[in-house]
Amino acid sequence: MDAQPDPDVLVIGGGPTGLTLAAELALGGVSVTVVERQQTPSGQSRGGGISARTCEVLAMRGLLDATADRSLTRDGAGGHFAGLPVPLDARPWRTRHPDGLLIPQDRIEQILEARARELGATVLRGTELTGLTTGDGVTATLAGPDGVTVLRSSYLVACDGAHSSVRKLTGVPFPGRAGTMAAVSADIELAAASESVPRTLGHISGLTRQVGGVWMLLHPLGDATDPATPYRVVFAGPEQATLPREAPVTAAEVAAALTAVHGPETRLRRLRWGSRFSDACRQLTDYRHGPVLFAGDAAHIHTPVGGQGLNLGVQDAMNLGWKLAAQVRGDAPDGLLDSYHAERHPVAARVLAGTRAQSLVMSPPPDADDVRALRDIMIDLARLPDANRYLAGMMSGLDLRYDLGDPDAADDPLVGRRIVDLSLVTADGPTTVSTLLRSGHGLLLELGPPSARPPYVHPRVDAVVARAVDSPVGSTLGAGPGIDRVLVRPDGYVCWAGAGPDASPEAALRRWFGTAAVPLTPSGAGS
Repeated sequence: MDAQPDPDVLVIGGGPTGLTLAAELALGGVSVTVVERQQTPSGQSRGGGISARTCEVLAMRGLLDATADRSLTRDGAGGHFAGLPVPLDARPWRTRHPDGLLIPQDRIEQILEARARELGATVLRGTELTGLTTGDGVTATLAGPDGVTVLRSSYLVACDGAHSSVRKLTGVPFPGRAGTMAAVSADIELAAASESVPRTLGHISGLTRQVGGVWMLLHPLGDATDPATPYRVVFAGPEQATLPREAPVTAAEVAAALTAVHGPETRLRRLRWGSRFSDACRQLTDYRHGPVLFAGDAAHIHTPVGGQGLNLGVQDAMNLGWKLAAQVRGDAPDGLLDSYHAERHPVAARVLAGTRAQSLVMSPPPDADDVRALRDIMIDLARLPDANRYLAGMMSGLDLRYDLGDPDAADDPLVGRRIVDLSLVTADGPTTVSTLLRSGHGLLLELGPPSARPPYVHPRVDAVVARAVDSPVGSTLGAGPGIDRVLVRPDGYVCWAGAGPDASPEAALRRWFGTAAVPLTPSGAGS
């Protein structure tokens, strides 16, 4: 294996979580190497979509247009909870992307890998972590196409999935609940399709069928009128319950499930790939163990019924990236890196609880009349606007509010929440909040006349004076009407809000960005 320079951070795993993290670290000015076992991108659809909040995250880094260009066309359906036949409407959360995007995971990985490389990250494919020691930093032994090499780094982040090699090598416990069901996910090609096979992408409730004890989700990954268009299929039934997890998924198994659900007229041409999964729910007790941190499925696993796994991992990476970069650069305030676990662990715990509830409602046993009664009640509740808003916020991540550990801000309705992507006018012309966050810096947004001067300067925070096109500003942001200044972290969450000329963000700037801001006085000092 060719000699590689020692990076500041090693990222193990080149899926969406690891590649997002690599791009964030590189954007933050630290060197990063991604180690990925697969020689080439998988070409597998796997995680099939991104939520409204993940769309906002990609917009903050200028990646949403490229992602939307490669997404699948669908019939204007919203999100779902437990597959109930009630689309979830995220528009009340004031997002520009209420329906999210349906896009196969391999396409997202290609976009993220290109950005990580563009920013200077190294991606080692066909390379596996085989040994790991920790102390004052990390020493990793890697086996690649050309042999074995050893890399040393200040930190290592495990983004290597549900069966994490890092977890195994470190012996970190992974407590939780073992799976109670078994299912298959696969990409396939059809030789023929019955009338019941979906031809378009719509709401999940129209893509699922249950016949004779076999449950199936089936939808095209493109134009179904083209015979070469693959389909994504997820199914579970009596046969899957008897097979060990390591048993290969076979074409005969997939064909039998297709026949059971969609009739003998539906015939399999080719199985592209297939894997097994369960509804196991596990979560690390702590996301940090010295210089080793965990993110994505390496930190938490759950049944994929809600489509939240990929989104949860990408948002882990966004929370961790700027904090770890500051730690490596040496300008992180005390406790910043530890706030990653404090903020993200409760988020995943809530998702795990939600997926357990969805599994119960989504697939009741044949004799579970009580569960079916609960399902009927849930359908009625989901049709109520307030309940629908609640479920849409929970499933998309738009409702997330971090506990920032600041008692003075605990009653502020904006602090800890995502910043709404306002349309703005600055001295340089029209823009949006997401555009202003593309630098990966914090953002001190002064909502005033665009001709005014920013009140502070800071090396890791972009101070911008802007007029909001949407007004009144306070109600648009979800805050009080007097709010005219907000401090936004690089991951898009508000960490301070103030009203009036005497409101000072200096304490928050020190808390989150490590060094004091320099006020701009009327005489021009600090300019």
